[in-house]
Amino acid sequence: MANAPTTPDAGPTAARHEGGCLCGAVRFAVSGPAKWTAYCHCRSCRKHTGAPVSAYAGFDRDRVTFTSGALATYASSTGVRRGFCGTCGSTLTYEGDRWPTEMHIHVGAFDNPEAFAPQGQAFAGERLPWLHIGDER
Repeated sequence: MANAPTTPDAGPTAARHEGGCLCGAVRFAVSGPAKWTAYCHCRSCRKHTGAPVSAYAGFDRDRVTFTSGALATYASSTGVRRGFCGTCGSTLTYEGDRWPTEMHIHVGAFDNPEAFAPQGQAFAGERLPWLHIGDER
């Protein structure tokens, strides 16, 4: 993610976390803690997810394994690949040439998303004006 904060060891230090898509066709596992966690407010992420904001956990690509199914991808812009399940359409990943060794996984795709609380924000200037993360409204 552009401007993604560096938060070493974000999330728990468990050796393995698993997740997957809505239908279960695509499953993945990651080893070790996330390099960082963040919200992304960019328009492309909003369009890809249909949500007002996305939440990601960043991992070194070699720590991510797809344990079942195949990740379908869409080149949403030059140097950017967005991963999803080709069966149910669940949004799963972001990969970009800007971070060639990383895979960014949507927090909601994890079996334990509560373990990956976002610690920063990317593209905060594109945040929707009515979205107030952390507000007690």
